[in-house]
Amino acid sequence: MTENTRSDILRIATAQFNPIVGDVAGNLARIREARREAASQGADLLLMTELFISGYPPEDLVLKPSFLAACLSAVEELATDTADGGPGIIVGFPRQGDLGRHNSIAVVDGGRIVAIRDKVDLPNYGEFDEKRVFVAGEMPGPVNFRGVRIGIPICEDIWGDLGVCETLAESGAEMLLVPNGSPYYRGKVDIRHQVVLKQVIETGLPMVYANQLGGQDELVFDGASFCFNADKTLAFQMSQFEATLFISTWRRESDGWRCDQGPLSHIPQGEEADYRACMLGFRDYVNKNGFKSVVLGLSGGIDSAICAAIAVDALGEERVRTVMLPYRYTSEESFTDAAACAKALGCHYDIVPISEPVEGFLSSLADMFEGTEAGITEENLQSRTRGTILMAISNKFGSMVVTTGNKSEMSVGYATLYGDMNGGFNPIKDLYKMQVYALSAWRNTHVPPGALGPSGEVIPANILSKAPSAELRPNQTDQDSLPPYPVLDDILECLVEKEMSVEDIVERGHDIATVHRVEHLLYLAEYKRRQSAPGVKITKKNFGRDRRYPITNRFRDR
Repeated sequence: MTENTRSDILRIATAQFNPIVGDVAGNLARIREARREAASQGADLLLMTELFISGYPPEDLVLKPSFLAACLSAVEELATDTADGGPGIIVGFPRQGDLGRHNSIAVVDGGRIVAIRDKVDLPNYGEFDEKRVFVAGEMPGPVNFRGVRIGIPICEDIWGDLGVCETLAESGAEMLLVPNGSPYYRGKVDIRHQVVLKQVIETGLPMVYANQLGGQDELVFDGASFCFNADKTLAFQMSQFEATLFISTWRRESDGWRCDQGPLSHIPQGEEADYRACMLGFRDYVNKNGFKSVVLGLSGGIDSAICAAIAVDALGEERVRTVMLPYRYTSEESFTDAAACAKALGCHYDIVPISEPVEGFLSSLADMFEGTEAGITEENLQSRTRGTILMAISNKFGSMVVTTGNKSEMSVGYATLYGDMNGGFNPIKDLYKMQVYALSAWRNTHVPPGALGPSGEVIPANILSKAPSAELRPNQTDQDSLPPYPVLDDILECLVEKEMSVEDIVERGHDIATVHRVEHLLYLAEYKRRQSAPGVKITKKNFGRDRRYPITNRFRDR
């Protein structure tokens, strides 16, 4: 069939696969795998996601001419593949144009590159920084694919107000196929549906939203691709957090193209969605960076327990080593709980006492510290000793250290640099303390799809019920130093996610002195966060990509 031959039936394969940034050869192989599967099911066209050839986001990799050349070469190879008469492909790649670098798609079919379109609306907020490395493309027209005029806006082109979809509709597009790289945060699927419905209503055209899958550093791309017909009905909904390919059948009717009804996959909500995002992000970070195993300190507390559960679910028990690192303040309860957690998860468990190295440090510093009061310095020596031991285990066995601080602690600096903050990745970095409790309780009664860990209670009930403590001094609890976590978490969410004023937070019923103190601690801890390990983004505004505050900062909302 030539590109000008009229077709009344079109079969489109939507692929939400898991690319690796920089792995051009591997991503090319993944596209070929998707095309073989699509061809076996009779597809005419394969829709891949945004910048799939390079992986997304490629960041400053696109500043390297050799990288752009490799991506273009891969697209040309794909074009050659399509000479076999099988499915054409819509594939995203970064390209060097006359005016600069573009976030682009190529349509390849019949052995050649049929068309190239560039992203018009470059996002430059939150986790996105595309204006730094790309230039905006011109307003696109539709692509004639085998007699069907297809509009191909790229991700932000349907989110912004530049009128890209309207332009495509006015220039004759019959349907809109959108390659996306949209990261997860809580409730994001509903937001995507609203964005697409708005464009469907305004253009009168059906739209396929193809979203990437997989973890890339802090970001998790959750898939959940879908399609709305022009009458605003949901034609199909693909699964979330799973690599999959779906073939939809389209028919040209008197009033335009319509997608046949397909499966409507369950989209997880609440704790299930957050847990699965943590699991996918952690798994991909470890595997894509080539770590064979991980190690973490298992203290008998809630944070290390849920990190151990996520690690076992993501990697399997044989790839997870846990270590209890007791000192004189470690309670028998903590010993019991840590051992029970490791046993329930089936992972390796060691006990490495830290008394001798801690006392050695104290002895070495005795003359210098003479006449001073014992306090936080001596407490931090315990934490830093634990961090050093975990790093030694990492060096010896090649296991990545998992750090286990939650967002509440990271917000107010309730963590020790070069101590419990040591590690390569933190699966709960963007979860507040009360969310950690909620996810732990959920995991004890559910096994998420794709998890390699056991069913049943994997986090002992006593860990969920006892008062949290760093156990760095006798009878210590977190609430000695911090407001109660429900109070702290609400104040922090107001300050971090919502950027609310102190006055507005106080109006929610919080004590003004407590709000001022939390705000002060939040700003004061910026230097610690700047040195912390990356972690999975779960909320709308995480530390790192989304929230970039100066370390030197004297502003306080008074």
